[in-house]
Amino acid sequence: MIFFTGKCISESYSFFLCVFLLNQIELKTAPADFRFPTTNQTRHCFTRYIEFHRCTTAKGEDSNDCERFAKYYRALCPGEWVDKWNEQRETGTFPGPL
Repeated sequence: MIFFTGKCISESYSFFLCVFLLNQIELKTAPADFRFPTTNQTRHCFTRYIEFHRCTTAKGEDSNDCERFAKYYRALCPGEWVDKWNEQRETGTFPGPL
């Protein structure tokens, strides 16, 4: 069985149909940032997380302008880190400048 977007596609479908369906999806991630030229993207992740929260503080929670920063940090940061940082922000122990 082949799984495609959470739905099982029967093996009776051809390989070419599966490739066609996969090509219809446009995958994107955060754009390259000249401030972070190395392979290790930890600082890039942390910076995008901070930029998102600074943006929402300045422009409000519902601002569409901040959504791109949210997409970037969600693409770069492991979920466990984000969960930990969110908990730290709620308790007032977050180590970064917001």
